[in-house]
Amino acid sequence: MHVCMVAYTFYEGDNRVRRYAETFSARGDTVDAIVLRQKGSEKMSELNGVKIFKIQSRISNEKGKLTYLFRLMKFLLHSMYLLTINNIKKKYDIIHVHSVPDFEVFATIFPKLMGSKIILDIHDIVPELFASKFRVGQNAFLFKMLIIIEKISAQFVDHVIVANHIWYKKLIKRAVDQKKCTVVLNYPDVKIFNKSLYKKKQNTTTTIVYPGTLSRHQGLETAIRAVDILKRRSVNIDLKIYGKGTDEGYLKGLTVDLNLGERIFFNDIVPIHQLPELLREADIGVEPKSSRTFANEALSTKIFEYMIMDIPVIAADTLAHKFYFTDKEIMFFESDNYYKLADCIEILCKNSNIGLQMVKNSRKYIQENNWQNKQYIYLDIIDSLHNQNYAGTQKK
Repeated sequence: MHVCMVAYTFYEGDNRVRRYAETFSARGDTVDAIVLRQKGSEKMSELNGVKIFKIQSRISNEKGKLTYLFRLMKFLLHSMYLLTINNIKKKYDIIHVHSVPDFEVFATIFPKLMGSKIILDIHDIVPELFASKFRVGQNAFLFKMLIIIEKISAQFVDHVIVANHIWYKKLIKRAVDQKKCTVVLNYPDVKIFNKSLYKKKQNTTTTIVYPGTLSRHQGLETAIRAVDILKRRSVNIDLKIYGKGTDEGYLKGLTVDLNLGERIFFNDIVPIHQLPELLREADIGVEPKSSRTFANEALSTKIFEYMIMDIPVIAADTLAHKFYFTDKEIMFFESDNYYKLADCIEILCKNSNIGLQMVKNSRKYIQENNWQNKQYIYLDIIDSLHNQNYAGTQKK
């Protein structure tokens, strides 16, 4: 089978895209990925059997709607051209398009006409993400247009995958037939997140490692202010942040203003296969998403990654987090309340038995909820679409 992943993302650091691609590669399929290019990286490379085409550079600073749209449209046109050329050389059986944006699926129009099956994978639900990112109301014309684009995009493809059950309910209500929509959570890959391969690092202070996007809706300001409170309480905490994003400058400035340069450390994005080693530094995992934005409904893969690496987790009490987890596996704090987050961190610092019990409960959860146990959901979709395609070819 010939497969192509298309995603407006940096491939090496995107767990969801890489996991799909490398699953195909491991079972002997031919896999391409059309993605973004980080500064200094090659335009073409190969990783774990996946051929990677890095067609466009990106600086994660899209603070204006027009700048953001221009870059998305540029990627759409570049990827459309490359998909068409590649498809002529070796017909793709499956093209898996990852949103954001939804309309990237139209880059596949020529391969689709030639028989390729198209999947739209909704990582983040676009209208709500857009409203949060650019502070646009849900009654605004642009928001309503994004709802229409979402529906057209979903109807164009052969199947829609969505990242959690909350968004699934929204999508089948406003955009897609239930029969062609499936939930696939962002499960961790136990082959990558194998704690037995990495020795736990001993720290002189309690260390929190946060890998992710540096955007306000992720709640990092809450985490930074919690570190400030703990500093004033004489609780020694180091927060190590790995990532980039539109609010990086604001978050770094806040760190300087609070005089936390010796407690909070900003680092570049790391490839997903390097993340487990960094997580072995962590004594506590924090997921501080803001419930005031679309992130209230976004399920964080970081929680899964913390859990699989035996790190006790403190998470904001968002709708998504409480939908999937209980207070037996993780410790909840009131979202956007940095005093409550500081309290939770201090509790785990002073009572390790609480964290050990959470880790024990998390192991039971993660034994069931990992990619190796759940990949059949995705592969069943793929094989069903491929069999439809094959049957259609036979009839012709």
